[in-house]
Amino acid sequence: MSAPRTDRRRAAPAWIIATIAGIFGLFYAYAVWAGLANLLAMNSLATNVLGGSLQPTAWIALILAMVLPVIIFVVAVVTGARRAVWKLAVLLTVGLSIVGAYWINVQALFTHAAVVFQ
Repeated sequence: MSAPRTDRRRAAPAWIIATIAGIFGLFYAYAVWAGLANLLAMNSLATNVLGGSLQPTAWIALILAMVLPVIIFVVAVVTGARRAVWKLAVLLTVGLSIVGAYWINVQALFTHAAVVFQ
């Protein structure tokens, strides 16, 4: 009678996981930085040029444009850290595409001045 086989995979080294997360983290950080820049620019445009303020919907959309990339990055890293390296990369890519889709929707929202400015 033979001993039962245990199919244990070797986990990827921590430096590989950190490198992949760090490279993708730069893209996510760019999304956060662009969200902050857009928030400051739109608020300045509303107050200084148009003499009004942003609608609450615009505030929510712009704040989510900064918060959503951080949340998605953390969820993708926590979910994919114990999986294969390629699965982590796929999770981070899917998360980045979700952030990009949200960013395009925010940009489309700001093409309608009546929706954004009071």
